[in-house]
This record gives sequence, C-alpha cells and structure tokens, in this order.
Amino acid sequence: MERKRSRTDIIHDIMMSIQNKNGRIKPTHLMYKANLSYNQMNSYLEELLEKEFIEKTIEKKSNYLLMTDKGFNFTQKIREMKDFEKTFGL
Repeated sequence: MERKRSRTDIIHDIMMSIQNKNGRIKPTHLMYKANLSYNQMNSYLEELLEKEFIEKTIEKKSNYLLMTDKGFNFTQKIREMKDFEKTFGL
C-alpha cells in the first residue's frame, strides 16, 4: 500500500509543477498537475506567497503564479534532500 504524500512532498510537487512550466502557471493547471483539491491548493499557495516562494500576476486578463528566485533556490534544496535520501535508501 502506498503512503500518503507528506507536506514536503506536496510543496515539492507544487514547486516542480510551476518550474516545469517555465516558472509560471495558471492556478487551475497547477491544481491538476499537483493533484490537489481547490481548498488544499489555496492553503498551500497562501503559505508559499507569504514566504515569497511564488507571486501572483495578471497577464492578458488571466491569473498566473510565478516562481521567485527564492522559490527556485528552495526547490533546488528539496531536490538535493531527496537525492540524499535516495543515496542512503531512505
């Protein structure tokens, strides 16, 4: 039986979904890519906006989420942690 995603796994999925779309994504697309409900997504986005890992913008009458430099650095550190865990079989 597969375990549920941890909070860190969910944040990693959100950040990677944004990064894989060249650092900007529409909120609805993010919700589907990160496999989150609307309420879950908003909860995590509030925190990520507060910590300045992402920012909101409006382009051509559409809302977008942009990853900041701080967000890119955070995503890199999470990736390094996951690689470290795999190295030791955790």
